[in-house]
Amino acid sequence: VVFGVGNPEAKLMFVGEAPGADEDEKGEPFVGRAGQLLTKMIVAMELTREKIYIANVLKCRPDLPGKSSGNRKPTRDEMDACLPYLRAQVAVIAPQVIVALGATAVEGLFGPQKMNMTRLRGNWRELDGVPVRLTFHPSYLLHNQDIALKRLVWEDLLAVMERLDLPISEKQRGFFLKS
Repeated sequence: VVFGVGNPEAKLMFVGEAPGADEDEKGEPFVGRAGQLLTKMIVAMELTREKIYIANVLKCRPDLPGKSSGNRKPTRDEMDACLPYLRAQVAVIAPQVIVALGATAVEGLFGPQKMNMTRLRGNWRELDGVPVRLTFHPSYLLHNQDIALKRLVWEDLLAVMERLDLPISEKQRGFFLKS
């Protein structure tokens, strides 16, 4: 079980899909390759993992059946079973802003969506009175090394920083812009 990690009084909370093999082994969310990229994103915001809170929709790894190794997309029933725990985390932490990382996080938080993640990304939703920014999962950025995609996610994080009244430098505003 991988419950979550970070500051229990965090103003910012990131929500992902589910633990992978690395997370399952270490008992902490976002410690694999996608987690390393998320950490870089957090540092670029001039924050640390210790100042924020990170959780997943699912608290257990959705393994492939049998002796296969790897991860699979969580089922709706699995998301529904774990959602009360995530809502309890949100209630206890009481963040000012949540970032939903990827389609499964969005579906887990808000139910099945009629639009794909490309159209959902960049929008604000609300969960129990907390604004939620929808953006791509870091693993999507690892598979798609497009600077324009990285810029879109960075723009989402800039919007989060603005919502939290965090200072934004000119250098930060220029990240991932083609020169």
